[in-house]
Amino acid sequence: MAATIKSYRDLIVWQAAVDLAVGCYELTTDFPKSELFGATSQIRRASTSIAANIAEGFGREGAAQFIQFLRISQGSLKELETHLIIATRVGLIRDGSEAALLSTCDEIGRMLRSLIRTVGEDQ
Repeated sequence: MAATIKSYRDLIVWQAAVDLAVGCYELTTDFPKSELFGATSQIRRASTSIAANIAEGFGREGAAQFIQFLRISQGSLKELETHLIIATRVGLIRDGSEAALLSTCDEIGRMLRSLIRTVGEDQ
């Protein structure tokens, strides 16, 4: 894998995770200021953690460490999904805009699982 992928920026899953984080930032700009240290912060932190852990894992020495960070990304993804669902249920998101983000989360989850299998096979 390392021979064909020169940078984590070449990984489609990382690119999708960055796009997801941007979408989450855009979504939370309309949240009330009272949520700045609550839902806004949690959604932004979880969303950026997905791409950041993919990048950090790619920069590690071995496949096992990369897989560990990909699994951490999976955890951040599930955390983000939960925050989006809660934000919708408490009325912070009313226009259904979470649906597209949750769909993207599903797609990224599939990509992460596939990458974990592929990296594990290369060991």
